[in-house]
Amino acid sequence: MKKSILLLLLSFSFTIVSQQKSDFWDNVRYGGGFSMSFGNQTTIGISPSAIYDFDNGFSLGTGLTYIYREVGDFTTNVYGGSLISLYQIPKVGIQLSGEFEQSFAKQTDSFGSVNTSFPALYFGAAYNKGRFAVGFRYDVLYDENKSVYASPFSPIVRFYF
Repeated sequence: MKKSILLLLLSFSFTIVSQQKSDFWDNVRYGGGFSMSFGNQTTIGISPSAIYDFDNGFSLGTGLTYIYREVGDFTTNVYGGSLISLYQIPKVGIQLSGEFEQSFAKQTDSFGSVNTSFPALYFGAAYNKGRFAVGFRYDVLYDENKSVYASPFSPIVRFYF
């Protein structure tokens, strides 16, 4: 009798749990950014990411980065990963961001290649309209002796679906 009651209670609890719908994936958005430049130099970059939207305007997520750059016989391949935090200011259309990125670069020319790694901590602001955001960010850890980037400032172009 005790086994029957226990079995009935367990099956009832599994039925209740299986009927509850998890809305976690409903709050996940995918997207990222991209860049392209052609002319005296060629730059192609892609940064896919996924973020989770909380109810209070905050979003947290992760991203990957790959950038290819070629100037003459000098090429640079940059790859890395990042942790992303976003805050959407209600009714204003401004999105504040913080992003920690660890990057690795391989620079190659006719004399050989050099491998480097460098962290970046970006703080930024962007105008956000629906699924699109555009603005600027600043790397507070920028070190011109380590970074492959020419400046601590960089544009923000994000799409999320």
